[in-house]
Amino acid sequence: MSTQVACRRVYEETSPKDGKRVLVDRVWPRGMRKEDAHLDEWLRDVAPSTELRHWYGHEPSRFTEFRRRYRAELRDAGHREAAGHLRELASRNRLTLLTATKDVDHSQAAVLAEWLGEKH
Repeated sequence: MSTQVACRRVYEETSPKDGKRVLVDRVWPRGMRKEDAHLDEWLRDVAPSTELRHWYGHEPSRFTEFRRRYRAELRDAGHREAAGHLRELASRNRLTLLTATKDVDHSQAAVLAEWLGEKH
């Protein structure tokens, strides 16, 4: 498994070091035109459920519980295929997980990067 998984905001400039660029948000980023995103994929099925996303509300105090719940979601039928696809991409390429979230360290992209770095 490649450990070359990074997280960035989709609004940041692209970099040659990005490798595959995958948006992991369920909702398209506000104000971003599709042609300006420079994505390889938009993998919305790997994003947290709408219910979990709304509960979390990007409150850092809820991050530990969000992380636990989201990791559980990655094992359910609705996420399993997309999560497996992301794992396959990470095993072959440098991978940059993109999110619109301002606090990348407390985002689903950060949880996914951690999860991808573990053996399953």
